Amino acid sequence: MSVSGMMMVAAEGGIIGDGRTGANLALGVGLLGLAVGRLALARAGGRISTGNARAGGMSAIAVGTVGTILAVLHMGTAGGGPGTGNGLVGAVLAIPLGVGAAFLCSAPTAPWSA
Repeated sequence: MSVSGMMMVAAEGGIIGDGRTGANLALGVGLLGLAVGRLALARAGGRISTGNARAGGMSAIAVGTVGTILAVLHMGTAGGGPGTGNGLVGAVLAIPLGVGAAFLCSAPTAPWSA
């Protein structure tokens, strides 16, 4: 199975449960991206001395992008509207989390972008 096929099945919740599971997965990935990005910025600012800030920043961008893609795929495949139990509202909330994680560390003001 191709990567795009696996992401589509994961976004639909077909592998791991009902329709809300895909949205919860996207929410979790988006929150993980935000946490990794925040830690990367703390490392770059010298507040945390362990780890590599550049690697953390690149990881936050990658995880945020994956979270956004999962949320958009789930939103596109969710049947029904908000309140039907298909996770549409969770997918809509996951999009800004993933985008925020990606842009948190890709901003021109990030210490490693100079």
